[in-house]
Amino acid sequence: MKTIISSLSVALLVCAGNVSAADMPADGKSKCGACHSIDKKSTGPAWNDVAAKYKGQADAEKTLVAHITKGGEFGWKQGKMPPKGLGANDAQIAALAKFILTLK
Repeated sequence: MKTIISSLSVALLVCAGNVSAADMPADGKSKCGACHSIDKKSTGPAWNDVAAKYKGQADAEKTLVAHITKGGEFGWKQGKMPPKGLGANDAQIAALAKFILTLK
């Protein structure tokens, strides 16, 4: 049920077209927000930059989920992300990947 609500929230954000840090899923803030933000590079790349990197790729969501789950550097040269970040579960990772890919 939580995953369905997260997915619906992402869909509403896409329709609204105006996404801000306030719209970031709570799990994204608590699990990934220490190293990532929507529009500013910090320890990790900005999620806007991640969205741009995968824009137009048919398997973008699957690839992003795999990267978040496995951890690594992925060509960003900002250090290695630990597997599953700060302990995100599979449903949280899937919802966050969908959210990131809605960004412009």
